[in-house]
Amino acid sequence: MKKFTQRDSRVEREGDNIHLPALLYCNKKNKLIMIDFKPLLGIGVASLTALQGTAQQTAALKTSTPNIIFILMDDMGYGDIGRTGANQYDTPNLNRLANQGMQFTWYYCPQAVSSASRAGLLTGCYPNRVGFSGALMPWAQNGINPKETTIAEMLKVKGYRTGAIGKWHLGHHREFLPLQHGFDYYFGIPYSNDMWPVDFDGVPIHLKDTTHRLMKYPVLPLIEGNEKVAEVKTLSDQDKLTTTYTEKAVAFIEENRNRHFFLYIPHSMVHIPLGVSEKFRGKSRQGMYGDVMMEVDWSVGEILNALRKNNLEDNTLVIFTSDNGPWLNFGDHAGTTGGLREGKGTSWEGGQRVPCIMRWPGVIPEGVICNKLACAMDILPTLAEITGAPLPDKKIDGISILPLMRGDKNSTPRREFYYYYQVNSLEAVQKDYWKLILPHSGRTYRGNKPGNGGWPGATGTEKIEAVRLYDLRRDPGEWYDVAEVYPEKVNELEKLAEKARLDLGDDLTGAPGTNRRKAGFVK
Repeated sequence: MKKFTQRDSRVEREGDNIHLPALLYCNKKNKLIMIDFKPLLGIGVASLTALQGTAQQTAALKTSTPNIIFILMDDMGYGDIGRTGANQYDTPNLNRLANQGMQFTWYYCPQAVSSASRAGLLTGCYPNRVGFSGALMPWAQNGINPKETTIAEMLKVKGYRTGAIGKWHLGHHREFLPLQHGFDYYFGIPYSNDMWPVDFDGVPIHLKDTTHRLMKYPVLPLIEGNEKVAEVKTLSDQDKLTTTYTEKAVAFIEENRNRHFFLYIPHSMVHIPLGVSEKFRGKSRQGMYGDVMMEVDWSVGEILNALRKNNLEDNTLVIFTSDNGPWLNFGDHAGTTGGLREGKGTSWEGGQRVPCIMRWPGVIPEGVICNKLACAMDILPTLAEITGAPLPDKKIDGISILPLMRGDKNSTPRREFYYYYQVNSLEAVQKDYWKLILPHSGRTYRGNKPGNGGWPGATGTEKIEAVRLYDLRRDPGEWYDVAEVYPEKVNELEKLAEKARLDLGDDLTGAPGTNRRKAGFVK
């Protein structure tokens, strides 16, 4: 990885044009980019010097190493913010974030379930490449392998102070917790907030049925550093999580305002059971879910305000997204896909296409919508390019999307994406705007009555017998199978599927793959 470099006395000739001394940097493709001062030719030397100095200061700001805040929601759907369709509650801070930055409309989580998605984000790899699938249970013996490089470990090489506040879900044993994987500070719960011995109505399960499956869950711990400091025992305890995480995040920002920091905030909400503080209870027009979303929006606002109060706003990259789509069978306690098909736990668009907003003043243009393909695995190499941090030694799957963030409309860093689910099942592939659904059986919410009041409804199983092709430009809801109309696209994408199978394998076809690595296991 080439670091951003400043050269004060270089003169470049392009045809008959001479470029004056400028700020230069090398991008990932080793292409030289420079600030061009040729429009300044012919003006006075004093004026030129002054203007050149101002321009260089501005350019230096735009390429300086930023603070980084990554806010990750849990089970929030594509349509759950104001900019993508929510209309029964207000998200003014998220709207402000989008207005001041860039909204990605074609952004994917690595897999449509919690642990796998988070593993993909923090390692820059498809989850199955690093031995992850599904959601880890409180009795799991596996977790993130210490041989994998996380974003936090990568940034610590560049002197960053690193913090994680919220839901971890990459292994609850000590060797898998954040402090052993590059984070200097951690506060939160080790797995999902529904992994506790409490029924959906908030009653401890031992008071109702000692034979119930929930009896095997331990009490949900709150961890600070490596140690349990409290327990989440009641729905009232769940109500405090968003505010507590927010207060911890603001404190981290203030404590580290004089140094570069990376703050990862994986919220527990809007995963069930929903919890909301009294200051937002009953405030929305959409019941409990709307109340929770309003508190989430407030949380984002508090973090943005902390940046402004500490004069960090101009040099902080803020990213807001979700780990996967909504858990639709929870009905009024679940979010919305905004018209995309299916939801969490599926390889349809509603399961993996999620909202994403990025703001970095002076670098990311304001109020821009990006319709180019990107995914959470791309965050790690993007941050590597921004900070000059070395990429991991092991193979990763992410691609830097910094050109997209800068507003380069001619750039297309990513053209392909694989949809893996279950342990290692290749269920779909995408190239450009074309998506090929491969034969498989999977979850479906269609045709099933959703739950109500925090209780789940049923889900079904859908069996895909033959390949289906969708043009996501015209049909993001995946309604119209056009495989018979475009056989050449089917053939092209089937070749892409074979490429994936050779690399990562595929349980559905028996392909072992050659480049998968193991997760960590308790010794």
